Amino acid sequence: MSLAGLACAVMLATGDVRGDEAAWPQFRGPDSNPVSTNAQLAERWGKTENVEWSAEIPGRGWSSPIVTGGKVLITSATTDGPSKSPQIGTEYSNEYVAELTKLGLSEAQVLEKVTARDIELPAEVQLHYFLSCRDLKTGKLEWQREFYAGRPPGGRHRKNSFASETPVTDGKSVFVYVANLGLYAFDLKGRPLWSTRLEALPIYLDFGTGSSPVLAGGLLVIVNDNEKQPFIAAHDTKTGKEAWRRNRDVGGNKGQPRSGWVTPYVWRHGGRAEIVTVGPGVAISYDLAGNELWRMSGMSGAPVPMPFAYEGLLYVNGGRGRPLFAVRPGAAGDISLKQGERANEHVAWSDPRGGTYLPTAVAYDGALYSVSETGILSRFDAKSGALTYKTRIDPAATAFTSSPWACNGKVFFLSEEGRTFVVAAGETYRLLHVNDLDDMALASPALSGDRLVMRTQHRLYSIRRSTPPTRPARPEPRVES
Repeated sequence: MSLAGLACAVMLATGDVRGDEAAWPQFRGPDSNPVSTNAQLAERWGKTENVEWSAEIPGRGWSSPIVTGGKVLITSATTDGPSKSPQIGTEYSNEYVAELTKLGLSEAQVLEKVTARDIELPAEVQLHYFLSCRDLKTGKLEWQREFYAGRPPGGRHRKNSFASETPVTDGKSVFVYVANLGLYAFDLKGRPLWSTRLEALPIYLDFGTGSSPVLAGGLLVIVNDNEKQPFIAAHDTKTGKEAWRRNRDVGGNKGQPRSGWVTPYVWRHGGRAEIVTVGPGVAISYDLAGNELWRMSGMSGAPVPMPFAYEGLLYVNGGRGRPLFAVRPGAAGDISLKQGERANEHVAWSDPRGGTYLPTAVAYDGALYSVSETGILSRFDAKSGALTYKTRIDPAATAFTSSPWACNGKVFFLSEEGRTFVVAAGETYRLLHVNDLDDMALASPALSGDRLVMRTQHRLYSIRRSTPPTRPARPEPRVES
């Protein structure tokens, strides 16, 4: 297919899904910026309050639910026998390393003990991978397909899962990606269409994978940043055959990690479509044929947050301790900032310490709301980058992985403990209330019409108002005497 044909196809790619108001076709939704304008969307909930239905999820998975055609689709993996349980927070492995080092253990001994406690290796588990489909209105299980059984293609840190990549749909088919294992396509009745096995490649310290696939026209695009040979590839959505693959020169000097966990973003602007990726040390954008358009250094060695666009600017999170960048459309070549620079021809603004480790920010009502993995919330002006405030959400808000979302003048932050902190949108910080599901949560929710579809460690919830919101009374007309 010619580049012009690809560009045309990508502009039409989501036509079927866009016609469905309740569709949430991919990780972080149709615009990769989870914002809803539905006034009926629930703002309060609990384990029973405003719960339309809930269902137990077999096994474990941190992939997010997607919605299309009145169906909720989700992946998970079960294990034969015991599995290492997840733990809230990000520092417990580092704390264990420090503890063992103080005891005088060698580096090899420390790694062996940390691996034994916190890493689940392929030889330790037998897995069953499932794609499940439920009715959006009732939660009834319509079908469930086991698409792989056997040893996993690599290990995982116990904070991660073996099913962390979110599926993607074009409204007719659903595409499942498990990095280093394979790609799988099903129709919406659960019938398998095709599958493509992928080479198992090593991930840094067997931490596991998490970069989700995206659609670009008739192409299914994946990014696999690993320790052997990082790459980006596109597969034909009708056949699963590889259309193109490009090796990626990401990572630092010899011996530094080359693994990454960032979902790519298809940025459509001014008739141009590009695939924006963030890897260890560098962000790279490609055209739809896999040719590099531009690159920008300054990313962390372990990137996670997804790039996305809002009102004409692309936001690139450099990772913990690194900058947050706002990039203008039309960039080409190396657009990296020089030492001491905060902007240039292609970078509208940057904040030198604005990057975060795990959650991706949300842009809403002219502002960017970005939360760190430890619960520090920053609000930036989306156009200028001015920092409006920076504060801890709440003393009880200590661990975050999932992406925040926004609607009806409020921004929602789901913690790993299953609590959602509801904050008023605006220049002044106000915590309004806290919703508690009392179950570990790392997945990002789907905003589907007037329903919020949320995944916790053990259950899938449809959160919906049991009664419509109260409308403010209209003022009485004034009568002049």
